[in-house]
Amino acid sequence: MRNEGLGSWPARRARKTPHRTALVHGDTTLTYGELHARTTRLAHALRARGVRRGDRIAYLGPNHPSFLETLFAAGMLGAIFVPQNTRLAGPEIAYQLADSGAKVLVYGPSHAGLVAGLPGSTDVRVYLEVGPEYEELLSGSPDEPIDEPVAADDTCLILYTSGTTGRPKGAMLSHANVTWNSVNFLIDKDLLADDRALVSAPLFHIAGLTVLTLPVLLKGGACVLVEAFDPAATLDLVEQHRITYMFGVPAMFEQVARQPRWPDADLSSLRMLSCGGAPVPTPLIETYQARGLTFLQGYGMTEALGVLFLDGENSVAKAGSAGVPMYFTDVRVVRPDLTQVEPGETGEVVSRGPAVMSGYWGLPEETAAAFADGWFRTGDAARVDEDGYVYIVDRIKDMIISGGENIYPAEIEDRLLAHPDIVECAVIGVPDEKWGEVPRAVVVPRAGATPDPDEILASLSGQLAKYKIPKSVVLADELPRTASGKLLKSRVRKRYGTNS
Repeated sequence: MRNEGLGSWPARRARKTPHRTALVHGDTTLTYGELHARTTRLAHALRARGVRRGDRIAYLGPNHPSFLETLFAAGMLGAIFVPQNTRLAGPEIAYQLADSGAKVLVYGPSHAGLVAGLPGSTDVRVYLEVGPEYEELLSGSPDEPIDEPVAADDTCLILYTSGTTGRPKGAMLSHANVTWNSVNFLIDKDLLADDRALVSAPLFHIAGLTVLTLPVLLKGGACVLVEAFDPAATLDLVEQHRITYMFGVPAMFEQVARQPRWPDADLSSLRMLSCGGAPVPTPLIETYQARGLTFLQGYGMTEALGVLFLDGENSVAKAGSAGVPMYFTDVRVVRPDLTQVEPGETGEVVSRGPAVMSGYWGLPEETAAAFADGWFRTGDAARVDEDGYVYIVDRIKDMIISGGENIYPAEIEDRLLAHPDIVECAVIGVPDEKWGEVPRAVVVPRAGATPDPDEILASLSGQLAKYKIPKSVVLADELPRTASGKLLKSRVRKRYGTNS
């Protein structure tokens, strides 16, 4: 087999455990043998429609077996998979498709309306809707093996992450990046072939795909795919499928614990709860410990995948910590000159290892700026304790984390400045009980104008994903700046960053 990448996974797993369950979605169950056959048929169908090595294949839709079939089919052909965030607005999707040069878009019926407005704005030439059309295409395609040579260092995925310039950047992840990341999780989390994972986190998100789903499939476990997270349904699914492994952000686990059935639900099958996106509050840890459950916490990002990991044994003693470096990942907390900080001193987190991306798609200057002496600069500030445990204490890049989603203010500010009555603006995060924090816009109106805050927010509808749209607007006479004109966001936060 000349394929060293993800495209070979279905065949490798099918020859070992063809009859074991790979995916469950509603009433549909796919074995590893069936997943291999369907993936191969899809790869033949895409090749017949002109897909070749290096072409980009995008996917837009909720969690569904077709997402993974498209990912593996792209890998079989040496093509590059470009998943799309289902929460984005039409213009945002169009930008990413155009920027990546995607040739094919596979999409779910839920997004047919959005997709109908895309032709002419991108390079996409093949549109394939999941459903009868998709199934007919697979049934009419051969399932003979495809032995396209794919190297481990070839690009496997382009995952878009918003940048401080206001435009998303496509992080290029190789087959080796994704494979080594999965190996890291197999080691650090002690995954078993009998594990059954509940995948309610979106597959387009780096955590849902690379923290949860791919490591489980590499090990030969089963993934139960859920299109949308529902706290009440989560308890039902755990009982019904005897789920052993779950991932979520703290807000998701908090909603589950608030369900009336929580005290009596049968959670005896669960052995691993993985949490990321934000530190897990101590009261939440205690709530789950009362049910005999412990969180495995971690820290990572699109560009570097899994970086730090805190095991359950230390989840209380090191509460608030993101843990220690994952097995095949090196991490330092450094000063601006890249020398390591002393225990208790704050510095920037940098990461190095086989799971770190090769760079940003089509952005050589941004790629060069993201690395220093071979280390990826995360832009996050942290301190390290005497035992080597890392605590994330601030976000150098002004990023807002809301319910586990990364929100970059510059992207929102760019849209706000298009409003005719706004001359200056700054977007900051403010505390929120449900989501951890949410965006707030501080705007300076045009002279003589008195814009309505509700109208300002309404103007962003359809231009940004709903979770990016600020939850509040504050009108200000001016924004604090340095003598050179640089915005002082620290002062903006100090003045406008509380709910009081």
